[in-house]
Amino acid sequence: MANLKAIRNRIKSVQSTQKITKAMRLVAAAKVRRAQMKMMAARPFTQAVINMLRGAVAEVAPIDLQGLAMLERRPIKAVALVVISSDRGLCGGYNTTIFREVIARIAQLKSEGKEVKLITVGLKAAGFFKSIKIEKVKTYTLLPAIPTLEEARLIAGQASELYVSGAVDAVEVIGTDFINMLKSKVINTKFLPVEIAPNENTMPTAEKLFEPSVLEVMEAELLPKYTENIIYQALLEASASELAARMNAMSNASNNARDLIMSLTLEYNKARQAGITQELLEIVGGAEALKG
Repeated sequence: MANLKAIRNRIKSVQSTQKITKAMRLVAAAKVRRAQMKMMAARPFTQAVINMLRGAVAEVAPIDLQGLAMLERRPIKAVALVVISSDRGLCGGYNTTIFREVIARIAQLKSEGKEVKLITVGLKAAGFFKSIKIEKVKTYTLLPAIPTLEEARLIAGQASELYVSGAVDAVEVIGTDFINMLKSKVINTKFLPVEIAPNENTMPTAEKLFEPSVLEVMEAELLPKYTENIIYQALLEASASELAARMNAMSNASNNARDLIMSLTLEYNKARQAGITQELLEIVGGAEALKG
């Protein structure tokens, strides 16, 4: 016969877990709305910075761009990967999907004879790659749930310094792209050297004036803003994706807990009924023995 006390204790334990998962789902749902709004608001600005840089490049002869280190292209011997993960768990397979993509990219680069260095963002990435023998240039952890431009500026500055100094010949950002509340996609963004898509507009445009000069404006303003906003947008996309994944994971956990409670309650009632039936049989059997 099943132990009624053990089943009762397990039901209470699952009910306590269900309360926690419900609370975490509500917290994640409240945060993901704000993260989504901030991410959607930043997308047009990031695209505007890209378009502005593209327009500035179109005004300059290719030979004149050779003095800008972030646009310089050289043979790729070393690549830095900026891996964006979460600081906390309980978000389903969010981090696992990212790490799988990173491992595949590392294997591909090593098979091509290239050196790989890592810049990790989030405690999960720091813990996952701790035992892997790859140079970790910098680790950023305990970032706000909704990132700010200050964190993006630090990460972009570190990645830019690696490229400009010649420590690496390319920088890639591996994170997630928020699609909707139920879906996100792991993406690999070519960060440095800055890749500017050719301007396909062949129509004449209005003359643009850059003060003091287009090269100085690009070096002092456009390129730093470009790198900062690319990282900032990646952090916002990752934050919204992580919170949505956590909300869905906690919702699934709450539903599983509900199903388990129903199953345990049924098992408890069956065991209790079996116990009552056994007691009745013993009473009837005792009464019959007394009659005999």
